[in-house]
Amino acid sequence: MVASTRITRAALFAVALLIALFCHGLAAAADTETSGERALLAKYAAIKAKLDKNQFGAPIFLESTEGQDSVRVDMYGVFRYPFETVHEALQSPAAWCEITPLHINIKACVYKTVKQQTQLTLYSGRKYFQPPSDAYPLKLGFRVTASRPDYLELSLVGEEGPFGTRDHRIGVQAAAVEGQATFLHFSYTYSHGTMARMAIKTYFATLGRDKVGFTMVGDDGKQTYIDGVRGAVERNTMRYYLALQTYLDTMKVPEGQRFEQRLNRWYDLTAKYPRQLKEIDKAAYLNNKKLERAQQEALQAKQGKQGE
Repeated sequence: MVASTRITRAALFAVALLIALFCHGLAAAADTETSGERALLAKYAAIKAKLDKNQFGAPIFLESTEGQDSVRVDMYGVFRYPFETVHEALQSPAAWCEITPLHINIKACVYKTVKQQTQLTLYSGRKYFQPPSDAYPLKLGFRVTASRPDYLELSLVGEEGPFGTRDHRIGVQAAAVEGQATFLHFSYTYSHGTMARMAIKTYFATLGRDKVGFTMVGDDGKQTYIDGVRGAVERNTMRYYLALQTYLDTMKVPEGQRFEQRLNRWYDLTAKYPRQLKEIDKAAYLNNKKLERAQQEALQAKQGKQGE
């Protein structure tokens, strides 16, 4: 009985870990890759056919890799909004504190700017309501690395995370494409050590054993969805990507109605992928997020709005 309780606790901690892991981003490998508008548009040309027709029923392309101590997911997609709209929307840390809490596991997001350095703190928890004090606070440095009339690049970087994880990075690149649209690359990675591997192994042997991602693996005769930590990161990446889409889709909604419209829109978008993303019913999600919003506003008030 005691051993069983310990396993359950470890599994729950692992859930929090995997949730938090996604909240961190830009693949470390991306730092050594050719970056910038030219490379992004070359990628667009290379995958355009896959964006037009794919398993998602939307202009989305997903790639993921897993090494011994790291996982990387890259998502590419087309947003039917002019680049100027996307460029303006995503440069603000305040906007990211509207986007990230749509994710079912993000309990709150607050930001501050001190000496021209902007930091976001994401509070990662379980799928049910939790006050930020019961969630894991992940501190991310927010930096816009390129902002031009035709190209945007930004990163959110957390050097340390739970269970000995490190190098948590989110990255976004965006450029204009034909038809008054924007091509966007969203990338995520983290690295982990021995403690994290043990927590992950426990989780996927218990609570996470039936969870899958989006990539199909296996031979042509018997293909299945990827599972394990790679599948978990794919799920979380998709949740954040759909949060970005939700934010852009609701920008023209009257300000007083945006929050509720965004909750409904995000849930409906995730409902298109029930095998991977279904966790709780819509009523519970809406109720939890309204409670969490109040907690976030109180936290931000204490933090002080020190920059947009």
